[in-house]
Amino acid sequence: MFPIDKETLEMTIARLGIVDISSATIRQICALAAALEQEAGEDFVHLEIGNPGLPAEAIGVEAECEVLRNGIANQYPNIAGLPALKDAASDFIKAFLNINIPGRCIVPTVGSMQGSFTMMLLLGQRIPGRDTILYIDPGFPAQRSQSKVLGLGSASFDIYDYRGKALEGKLDEMLSAGNVTAILYSNPNNPSWINFTEEELEIIGRMATKHDVIVIEDHAYLGMDFRTDFGHPGEPPYIPTVARYTDNYILLLSASKIFSYAGQRIAVVAMGEKVFDREYPYLRSFYEMPTFGDAYIFGVLYTASSGTAHSAQHAMAAMMRAAVDGRLNFVDNCSEYGRRGEIARRLFTDNGFHLIYSHDGDCEISNGFFFTVGYGEMKGDELQKELLRYGISSIPLHSTGSWQEGLRICVSMLADEDDIDRLSSRLAAFDRDFSAKRG
Repeated sequence: MFPIDKETLEMTIARLGIVDISSATIRQICALAAALEQEAGEDFVHLEIGNPGLPAEAIGVEAECEVLRNGIANQYPNIAGLPALKDAASDFIKAFLNINIPGRCIVPTVGSMQGSFTMMLLLGQRIPGRDTILYIDPGFPAQRSQSKVLGLGSASFDIYDYRGKALEGKLDEMLSAGNVTAILYSNPNNPSWINFTEEELEIIGRMATKHDVIVIEDHAYLGMDFRTDFGHPGEPPYIPTVARYTDNYILLLSASKIFSYAGQRIAVVAMGEKVFDREYPYLRSFYEMPTFGDAYIFGVLYTASSGTAHSAQHAMAAMMRAAVDGRLNFVDNCSEYGRRGEIARRLFTDNGFHLIYSHDGDCEISNGFFFTVGYGEMKGDELQKELLRYGISSIPLHSTGSWQEGLRICVSMLADEDDIDRLSSRLAAFDRDFSAKRG
């Protein structure tokens, strides 16, 4: 029965050992929502977690099953990756981003989470004294946790106040300290769903070159700026990337969202040739491998997992190859998230909420996997708690590094009309009870 009373909410939070809900992990919030579902006896609307809400691409499933049936499971995979995947990924990046990265510079990882974690470790070692990751926030909370677990320094700023030309001064200021080894961001952005403009990507690239930092560009939602059709291989428009503006780049491409293949934990790390081949004295002495690419593959990745599962590599290779050949339009398949995003955004704004990160330059942000909302002057953690009482689970923007007060809304789990109807009725009930706080 909604709304859940405040005492029950607080007792459940305490029982689960959640010290501060505003900084709890996404998985902790999922556990809290599940416990509250039991208390209420009704399903929640889950807007907190970005599980793919579409079926896994059948091409990948079939490729994986075939190699498993043929006996591949009894062999260790090549730590550097299967040639079929490295070649398919190289062609995929050329076809959709129009960037040339040879297969030798592309390495499979156990999802982009392993890719970013292991890459941060090495980037923190490459030049003594440079041990800080600069996050252009808001961002994926787990990546902030990764640098913390690794004992690396972190710095950040909220992109909200630094769009366009203002970005250059902010980056120049922060990079001039000399302790930053890498810049990390996602594009499209999790959680705000902003997309950097070409002007902003050029600024990031130029500043990275000027200050000798490496850009980690996370393409978890590759091609999902649905304002532009990026789904045609080898034809413009091509997906925007910082790789057009600097040689100091590493791209993360995951199968989780673009192919709805999250459960098999497969991604690739694609390093620019100059990053891959660059030699560092510290890597020579520590790993006895002078080049960055060799130290990453044979020094770091080998100790982290001894390779990425054969079958998942075959699946990703097959899906990428099908996309390059025009047999699989992954952008069109993912456009369902745009439809869900449009519906959900309208439901929120119709019930007194406002968008927070709302524009890229002069253009309103795309409908897609995420968006961000506030409600009057309510603080993000207060808003999160009150919506939990109404059976709606989300995460506060503060947990993503944002300086704004509000929530991240993920639409991937709005799978059917029943979910939409539940969201609509509960937002309406919330607004009836809290409209005085809108201002």
